[in-house]
Amino acid sequence: MGTDEMTFNAPFEIPFVIGVSVMFAVIAYKYLRWFIRMPSSDRRKVWKGIFTRSSVGAVGETVRESLLHRRIFKVNPLLGYMHTSLAFGWFLLIAVGWIETIAYLGFVFVPLHGHVFFKYFSTGMDHTSTMSLVFSNLMDLLLLVVLSGVALAWFKRMRSRAMGMKRTTRHTVGDRIALSALWIVFPARLVAESFTAGIYNNGGFLTGSIGKGLLHLLGENTLYDLQPYVWLIYSLALGIFFTAMPFSRYMHIFTEVPLIFLRRWGVRSSEKEQSYDHFQVEACSRCGICIDPCQLQSMSRYNDVQSVYFLRDRRYHRLREQTAMNCLMCGRCEVRCPVGIELNTLRLNSRDKMRNTPNEKRYEYLKGCDPSSGEGHVGYFAGCMTLLTPRILLSMQRIFEAAGEQVWWADKDGGVCCGRPLKLSGETDSARRMMEFNKSLFEKHGITTLVTSCPICLRVFKEDYGLKGIEVLHHSEYISRLISTGRLTLKHTDEKVTYHDPCELGRGSGIYDAPRDVISAVANLVEPDQTRENALCCGSSVANAVIDDPAQVGIAEAVDAELEATGAERIVTACPLCKKALGRGTQLPVVDLAEVVAGAVAESRN
Repeated sequence: MGTDEMTFNAPFEIPFVIGVSVMFAVIAYKYLRWFIRMPSSDRRKVWKGIFTRSSVGAVGETVRESLLHRRIFKVNPLLGYMHTSLAFGWFLLIAVGWIETIAYLGFVFVPLHGHVFFKYFSTGMDHTSTMSLVFSNLMDLLLLVVLSGVALAWFKRMRSRAMGMKRTTRHTVGDRIALSALWIVFPARLVAESFTAGIYNNGGFLTGSIGKGLLHLLGENTLYDLQPYVWLIYSLALGIFFTAMPFSRYMHIFTEVPLIFLRRWGVRSSEKEQSYDHFQVEACSRCGICIDPCQLQSMSRYNDVQSVYFLRDRRYHRLREQTAMNCLMCGRCEVRCPVGIELNTLRLNSRDKMRNTPNEKRYEYLKGCDPSSGEGHVGYFAGCMTLLTPRILLSMQRIFEAAGEQVWWADKDGGVCCGRPLKLSGETDSARRMMEFNKSLFEKHGITTLVTSCPICLRVFKEDYGLKGIEVLHHSEYISRLISTGRLTLKHTDEKVTYHDPCELGRGSGIYDAPRDVISAVANLVEPDQTRENALCCGSSVANAVIDDPAQVGIAEAVDAELEATGAERIVTACPLCKKALGRGTQLPVVDLAEVVAGAVAESRN
């Protein structure tokens, strides 16, 4: 058959054509709707970002993460290979297949199904040339790589622990349909191409060998009669997968890429639900990597509130308040997410939609209220939890005195909340009222540096207050600066202590080194197994109003056990809430960083 005589018409191709048409129609509709509903500010970011280096970086990230799955490899190499073999292997099958058609036919129009079923339509061409042998063997090699990924996917569903996963995700009906079809696609392709190879004595090392075996076993006439049906099975599997894909977890295949570009162009989710959120929600592949790090699952046996289920339920408009609210928002899952989805932000704006019911009467007490005292360019905001742990407040007072610092005390004698607990509960507008009051107070007293011992307060000050001309520091950063500039002299002991990274300070604010620098100046630091970005949550997060007290204590005991395993004499943390929580699960002394420093200051004076 010559090039001009080749046709690309066969009845078995119809399911594939229908499936692809449905898929692209649904995806186009979704994209168009999401982009149209984007705020004008986000659309401006898109237009400004297209022709910049950000787009180049997005291309590189697409290759690294959407095809090669670098982040998954870092977490679990075997799981990384599975995803890469399927994603990158299938991509290469498509790309090399297109190159093959061009090599045979030149730059002529070939319908999509012509590329997909090229082995069937090209049987009349010369397959004995060197070029043909190269393409046949290369395509077989790529198919083998993809099949290895399929085999691992099968194995993962049956033996997840052997793949390094304690739990796998529970699927929707759409997921199951798409997954079942996907599992059939590549074995069906192998069989179909092997049938054709057996009839026409072509194919590569894999399909050619299987084809010869089938020819010997069934005979040429049977192969020829069955050939359209095995190709039909392949086409049906593709058609079902593509039809189900936009309604299943596999929508991430087409959503993750635009998400990468949008993120590179500066688009972000906010405290209010918006169109961009759809890209994040539907970019979730439900890989299940976020399940194992969740302490609510591993330590408290809550099995239906993890981020993967939160995103699933939100996508299908069946999100319950229980699922949205029952989360520590510790960030352990967000650190692991291979797609980089803003999981905590999405939870916050879901809570805002569910629970944002401001009551003006709740703020009447703020009018004319100024509980602050003292004067100075350095302001100290204790926060609610620090006021409930007075030893931290007294320790900070001792440190300020030792450094000769003149301090304006924002709430030493009582005050108002920073607003973040309200924000975390979904009462965003109420939180904003709190923030406005505190901000006006800070600006009124003319401070240039604001220090807080509470990571919860620290984060909201940095992210939501917009404090121009005011540097915001956690007390660990402030104390570290006092030590490095010689304003604070401390006595070092041989005491062995371990440090617990608070979620809001570490993963939330990226502060890991300052507390360790301070501890190392006064004692010998030993690290637990899970530390820094992988550190465990104390279990008493103000972000979770659902978890009961026994569950909180259970989590604290598990965390304490890991900290005790270091052989430390004391547990040090840098959060008043963590101090109270960890103290409920151990016999070891649990102290705040400020208490350790204040003790070293006192000893140096003697």
